[in-house]
Amino acid sequence: MRILVTGGAGFIGSHLCERLLGEGHDVLCLDNFFTGSKQNIARHLGNPRFELIRHDITEPILLEVDRIYNLACPASPVHYQYNPVKTIKTNVMGTINMLGLAKRVKARILQASTSEVYGDPLVHPQPESYWGNVNPIGIRSCYDEGKRVAETLMMDYHRQNGVDIRIVRIFNTYGPRMAVHDGRVVSNFIVQALRGEDITLFGDGSQTRSFCYVDDLVEGMVRMMECDGFTGPVNLGNPVENTIREFAERILALTGSSSRIVTMPLPSDDPKQRQPDISLARGRLGWQPTVALDSGLRNTIDYFAGICATT
Repeated sequence: MRILVTGGAGFIGSHLCERLLGEGHDVLCLDNFFTGSKQNIARHLGNPRFELIRHDITEPILLEVDRIYNLACPASPVHYQYNPVKTIKTNVMGTINMLGLAKRVKARILQASTSEVYGDPLVHPQPESYWGNVNPIGIRSCYDEGKRVAETLMMDYHRQNGVDIRIVRIFNTYGPRMAVHDGRVVSNFIVQALRGEDITLFGDGSQTRSFCYVDDLVEGMVRMMECDGFTGPVNLGNPVENTIREFAERILALTGSSSRIVTMPLPSDDPKQRQPDISLARGRLGWQPTVALDSGLRNTIDYFAGICATT
């Protein structure tokens, strides 16, 4: 098939492009390179089945495709809070443009939503039926509410216009090709440990996250795209929960670093718990994570070790 991946030069998008090329598809990688990197997809530039398009999805584009994976949006607080108006435009106008394209060419479209739609959850773990606890006027709302509106648009285009949609809610994901200055827990801790810098915990480190390796996530996305008669939303993430302090200690052990753990004030609206209920993904997609945390972390540490050695 001919498949469009918006945000295809990003961390998750580049892994998805690689997977789709490996399956023999023609892949159109669309990215404005705000957070994406040409290095992530450089290995594919000579492949005749791969096409790179520099474009911002807040502007319409005319293409002929069979499938659309809509991943375009900065996903870490450092980046999405840098220009919050642009972030919400990407989620709203960008999603409208991609849905309009899907409607015109009758393509199936998958929206990469997020666990952030649950906000600071009052239900734990979070099932897809939970409507969330989101601050609509906070500093994270450009992303949280933007993704919630994107889900609304997907469902309304589906109900009103019959667009063939899929929605996945992505929980914390890690792996090679994360950006060094991404601002998220995994990249921050690994880079700090490798450089011998203090590892900064926000709050006391008792808040929890569940970390899914990128290959597992991509497998879930592909299964969801190819699952007939199921729009979602469906949670994709690792249900094994760790405190942030435990995670920092694990990275110290794996890197052999002598870095100290220091604490800083907790950012506004930072969720205290985040853990997916993946019963639906198990039942409908036959999917669950298979990569053990230590194994995935070693791959990620090896990647960052190479980056840090040259910077």
